[in-house]
Amino acid sequence: MSGDGASYGAGEFEGVPTDSSADLAGVPDAFQRLWTPHRLVYIQHGQQPDEHSCPFCRAPEMSDEQSLIVARGRHAYVLLNLYPYNSGHLLVCPYRHIATYDEASAEEVAEIGLLTQIAMRVVKEVSHCDGFNIGMNQGRIAGAGIAEHLHQHIVPRWALDSNFFPIIAGTKALPRLLGEVRQEIAEAWPAAGE
Repeated sequence: MSGDGASYGAGEFEGVPTDSSADLAGVPDAFQRLWTPHRLVYIQHGQQPDEHSCPFCRAPEMSDEQSLIVARGRHAYVLLNLYPYNSGHLLVCPYRHIATYDEASAEEVAEIGLLTQIAMRVVKEVSHCDGFNIGMNQGRIAGAGIAEHLHQHIVPRWALDSNFFPIIAGTKALPRLLGEVRQEIAEAWPAAGE
């Protein structure tokens, strides 16, 4: 018997004949499906790259579309996080391969700060977020996903973005594809000198 008082015969679900739960695929129900195939690489291979293939050193060598870069500066650049916490989750990285903030030059620190400010303004404009989490995890023990290359997280937050899904299920629902988000932010990014 279902919760609405309807009863179903054995081998039947809401009037659909079934021999096993596999028969339920495609049967309409009240749930929407969350498809996140881009995370399969992360799940299968873990988050730490091979020691000789730093993704933050390789990203600037590729096209902006391929590497999800939204803006390039002289000493640092901004790209979307491949495994975002929220839609529009950005990273600001120096081009130079350094592990911690204290190794950054004054020029790198200044540009990371400037790019962070611009990123906040642009993301606020395009996504109408209510706030941000901004931070750097320094070293693996502190939670750095890519510990050998400095990067700052800029995570947009909305008043109702914390619910049972991430808290209980450990899953985030991202409503837009990364390429779409990258394009929208890149197009809204001010030209140099603006």
